[in-house]
Amino acid sequence: MGLILVLIVGLVAGIFSGIVGTGSSIMLVPVLATIYGPKAAVPIMAVAAVMANFSRILAWWRTVDWRTFAAYSITGGPAAFLGAQTLLILPNRAVDLTIGLFLISMIPIRHWLASRMIRLKLWHMAIAGAVVGFLTGIVVSTGPISVPVFLGYGLVKGAFLATEAASSLVIYVVKVLTFQTSGALPWDLALKGLITGFSIMAGTFIAKPFVLRLSPETFRHVMDGLMLISGLTMVWNAVFAT
Repeated sequence: MGLILVLIVGLVAGIFSGIVGTGSSIMLVPVLATIYGPKAAVPIMAVAAVMANFSRILAWWRTVDWRTFAAYSITGGPAAFLGAQTLLILPNRAVDLTIGLFLISMIPIRHWLASRMIRLKLWHMAIAGAVVGFLTGIVVSTGPISVPVFLGYGLVKGAFLATEAASSLVIYVVKVLTFQTSGALPWDLALKGLITGFSIMAGTFIAKPFVLRLSPETFRHVMDGLMLISGLTMVWNAVFAT
């Protein structure tokens, strides 16, 4: 039953993230943490995120901005390694609490960033890659941060979806390799990640025809609601779970 729930949520998350460029981790992490535990949820989601981002690249391959991808990824990859190493030494409850508080705090932070975001340049993207890469290594997903960063550079629609996905793919590959070499990603967790990832990929391709139909205002409200619900769920698990 747990696997069926993951597949269903993964499909819905794939459709949603295929439209707005993020959100699959926010929806799936509380489910994975409840079924498999917070320490297992992070590497499982890392594997699934690799597949999710790869599917968005396949869907929008011709619109990738490779210069932006290079600037962001060259710092994001090493930073993700440091973040993942930091995560491995944290206790389970700290993982739940960190992820939950991060998701909740991103609601006002995202609005603050969006209201002050200026047109970014390539060197801004390199700095953002380092910051977001490290945070992603620790807290599973930083889509709410990376979305305004790539939009602030001027990317929209397919170019935004493809370039953000390509850049995030590098970060998540580094994260998965870090978990694998550290013994935190045994084959049973990797298999769960692959199964979860396939459900997200299916949702991504289903979502492609609807990419242009979601208004920015609807996107903001949905993201805020998802972050609040998911964050509160993770905090609840950290505080009250046995």
